[in-house]
Amino acid sequence: MKSHDADLSRPRTPGQYLRLFLTGFAMGAADIVPGVSGGTMAFILGVYEFLIQAIKSFNLQAIRLALRLKIGALAEQVSLNFLLALGLGLATAIVALSSFLSATMDDADGRVMLFAFFFGLVLASILTVGGKARWGRATAAVFALGAAAAFVIVNIVPAEAEHTAPALFVSGMIAITAMILPGISGSFMLLILGQYDYILTAVSNRDLPPIVVVGLGAVVGIIAFSRILSYLLERYYNLTVALLVGFMAGSLWKIYPWKVCLERDLDRHGHERCLLEQNIAPVAESEVFVPAVVLLLLGFLLVNLLDHLQARENPIFRRLLP
Repeated sequence: MKSHDADLSRPRTPGQYLRLFLTGFAMGAADIVPGVSGGTMAFILGVYEFLIQAIKSFNLQAIRLALRLKIGALAEQVSLNFLLALGLGLATAIVALSSFLSATMDDADGRVMLFAFFFGLVLASILTVGGKARWGRATAAVFALGAAAAFVIVNIVPAEAEHTAPALFVSGMIAITAMILPGISGSFMLLILGQYDYILTAVSNRDLPPIVVVGLGAVVGIIAFSRILSYLLERYYNLTVALLVGFMAGSLWKIYPWKVCLERDLDRHGHERCLLEQNIAPVAESEVFVPAVVLLLLGFLLVNLLDHLQARENPIFRRLLP
């Protein structure tokens, strides 16, 4: 999991900035797809720990530097260049791909192929990242716990909820926490909490009070949770990696490509949406089967290739690309 590029959190070269931009782009693309987490892409692409440390660096000292307009010192304190490059890529993906991915998700065959590609990505990341931890009874138990927790979360039927300020604040905290956890989608957590449509409507109508409350909850949540994750990675690295890999393993159920919808309702636009799905066996004779399998394998090999380019130790590419 730890990147061999020790200076990535302090980018200097055009290549480092490009890598961060593309990583942010991948995170943004993942966040658009319900059930896929941007944190998973950060995990896969080797910047997860850098991201947690950068978020953690927002403290009282950083606030003082900002108030005194000491931009250079602030940039060094909070890895500002790292966050800006990552954030620019993320925003670019959301702007450039939201319409395309939304249309793809609305098409049954397109959805299968899209989820097949992400399934391959996540499956490979479980194997490559999990292979970097030392495994034993304790790590195996924590992995199972993380997988079970993620499985339960992704199978919860969305609830109806009140839209009070405390409820929105807590929803913001939970959503942002899920967003930086591999395997769990922040937007899906809002859907589970019954706040997704309400918040989207507030954003569309520029209704500031609920947006501000959710935003404050997100700020508090990400600053607090980044410190917890940072502590766990520093003190209990193998157990924490096992837990995060478990989250990704549990999320595979949600992004499995072949499904049938069991329960539907209407979204805020009056369009049907699926609330409860069931995974089914793929039909090999269907037109989309072969392209979906190809995309799944492509995603799987892509992650293994990226892993090999970082460490030169990937078992699949070690002999092909020494």
